[in-house]
Amino acid sequence: MAQVSLFIGGIRPLPASGRPTGMYKAPVTGRVEVGFDGFVGDQQADRRVHGGPEKAVHLYPARHYRPLAARFPDAAAELQPGSLGENLSSPDLDERDVRIGDVWRLGAVELQVCQPRNPCWKIDERFACEGMAAYIAEQRLTGWYWRVLEPGAVAPGDPLELLRPAPDAPTLHAAMLLWQEHRPALDALERLAQTPGIAAAWRGKIEQRLAWLKRA
Repeated sequence: MAQVSLFIGGIRPLPASGRPTGMYKAPVTGRVEVGFDGFVGDQQADRRVHGGPEKAVHLYPARHYRPLAARFPDAAAELQPGSLGENLSSPDLDERDVRIGDVWRLGAVELQVCQPRNPCWKIDERFACEGMAAYIAEQRLTGWYWRVLEPGAVAPGDPLELLRPAPDAPTLHAAMLLWQEHRPALDALERLAQTPGIAAAWRGKIEQRLAWLKRA
């Protein structure tokens, strides 16, 4: 069981370019509905790369903020839970604690771990720190996305509980380590692509890489 804080937000302009982003979130203070596309009232600016059923809810581990603040001290005061656009923040979980395909319950909602977050350039502009997004990706401080299997209502104080574990699946941390290898073992990459519950988009990228590695 893990404790979580809940965040949602609308679309706001980034400070330098004025480009729209849904990264700015505020704490949820009451009961809120969660549908197959995520929290009701939460918005994403670019639906081509954010949101949708397989990026419905984003959890970012609260413990990642400490190394981020140490690496980017000019942004330390702003690096607080909710500031990276997450819907859920937890001090109790990180990528080593969840497996692809795990199903968890939050309130009346069932959530399934399906892929890591892919940090983008908007993080750098949000915090005025060039290289932050790349550092998050390189150090695997990404958090992850959930798909919603069962919609319903959640409220502050609801615990996040493991409902149906996926014991034969890799942890998200192990999966990201494999994905980052220069020339990963083909059989391991094939098993990752076939993991039940993995997001279709990530599976597609893995299969494309497999095809390239087999030709190389």
